[in-house]
Amino acid sequence: MKTLKGPGIFLAQYASDEAPFNTLPDIARWASSLGFVGVQIPSNDRRLFDLEQAAASKTYCDDIAGTLAEHGLVVTELSTHLQGQLVASHPAYDRLFDGFAPPALRGHTQQRQEWAVQQLKLAAVASRNLGLTAHATFSGALAWHLFYPWPQRPAGLVEEAFAELGRRWKPILDAFDEAGVDVCYELHPGEDLHDGATFERFLDAVDHHPRANILFDPSHMVLQQMDYLQFIDNYHERIRAFHVKDAEFRPNGRSGVYGGYQGWVDRPGRFRSLGDGQIDFTAIFSKLAQYGYPGWAVLEWECCIKDSQQGAMEGAPFIRDHIIKVTERAFDDFASSGSDRAFNRTILGLE
Repeated sequence: MKTLKGPGIFLAQYASDEAPFNTLPDIARWASSLGFVGVQIPSNDRRLFDLEQAAASKTYCDDIAGTLAEHGLVVTELSTHLQGQLVASHPAYDRLFDGFAPPALRGHTQQRQEWAVQQLKLAAVASRNLGLTAHATFSGALAWHLFYPWPQRPAGLVEEAFAELGRRWKPILDAFDEAGVDVCYELHPGEDLHDGATFERFLDAVDHHPRANILFDPSHMVLQQMDYLQFIDNYHERIRAFHVKDAEFRPNGRSGVYGGYQGWVDRPGRFRSLGDGQIDFTAIFSKLAQYGYPGWAVLEWECCIKDSQQGAMEGAPFIRDHIIKVTERAFDDFASSGSDRAFNRTILGLE
């Protein structure tokens, strides 16, 4: 068993052009003031972090670590969610995902994809330079538009999509292996890796690569009506990152899992701030501690009702209060009678 590290906070939803969210020192000071001890940094946001420089310079990474240390913080993981999305993208989404890439690459699908792959490889080196062991990302999607089997899918279509996904990610996983860092895919609707079944397909496609792992976010499982506790039982050996995010699912006579194209406030399934949804975090933290999860508990704020600052203020104590300091001794040690093999055999009536 292990005691989880935290609380951490994912900075992507907070970074902006306004102080204190527009520079790393200022946002670090803000996060520390709320009680966070770790930050997950979006590697695409140059206001906070320069990925190319981090991959090229250990000194730059040491400076980043020093800036955070001044406020009692460390880096939990780097994130390439937006770049990972572009590693594999179906043409139907090209215009929508163009905003994830530099302006010069928009409308140039092949160059955009090559850039995304290079970004991931840079993130592997940058993570190593920062002394990290896990990295957060998305898988991208070639087959998401086929998630419902109508019209009927031709035989072998999904298999080919995952074979191609594996071909694209295998060199990236090898780069992370060389860096000694796990790639943690956030299983998320809109990605080809969105549940346990799709993750297993992907593992087969990359020959069960040791660096292919999971960012566990139970909110996405609530919205899919999955058993997120059994998920931990099934896949705990591959869970290497954790987004602490709440959600609720309240179906009605008008819409359900698919949401009816409605906005977030009106959908039956919606993300909530910590403690406002339906997720049993006491059970989640217990299971992760039980299985020896080695990483961080990181707040990801996404709520369609509550203000983000209130969500952050409430998030640090929520996570801190749920982290279990694992016991170093059995509760019934006081009643131990001690034993040896001969004593045990006597008790069993064998001697």
